[in-house]
Amino acid sequence: MGYKIQRLIAEAKHYGLNTISVDYRNCAMASGRVTLLIDTLKQLDTLPQQIILVGSSMGGYVSTVVANNLPVAGLFLMAPALWMPAEEYTIQSYQSQTSKVEIIHGINDEVVPCENSIRFAREHEGTILHLVPDDHRLKASLDFIACQFRRFIKELSEINH
Repeated sequence: MGYKIQRLIAEAKHYGLNTISVDYRNCAMASGRVTLLIDTLKQLDTLPQQIILVGSSMGGYVSTVVANNLPVAGLFLMAPALWMPAEEYTIQSYQSQTSKVEIIHGINDEVVPCENSIRFAREHEGTILHLVPDDHRLKASLDFIACQFRRFIKELSEINH
């Protein structure tokens, strides 16, 4: 429940959306987090096509991998750890089952190169990519992230109605 997700939960609730923040503290490896997220989603009374996955860093990777297997409504990613060389990132091919993807990435990210998000946007037509003057934590971009997330939700609700 970091500062970014707390802010985005508040934005989602403003639009009447139910939210879940999966507790990954006992799950250090990305593959375990993917399994935990899939198991969590299976327990919901919601169709996958009504779910928006939101993730930052490793959470962005996890959300993207899950969207490879589930047709979710959208992906909203912040500095997603895509194409990282660490052995815990075993899946390196991304074919998300959604056409609604938005990424915000700091151009001064010292953990995940912003080039990885640029590559994803190039390979996935329709992806909206925002490069912001920030680092990996995106703390200086929190208001911008919240604004983009509100627009993202609004656009999804217009598509579904």
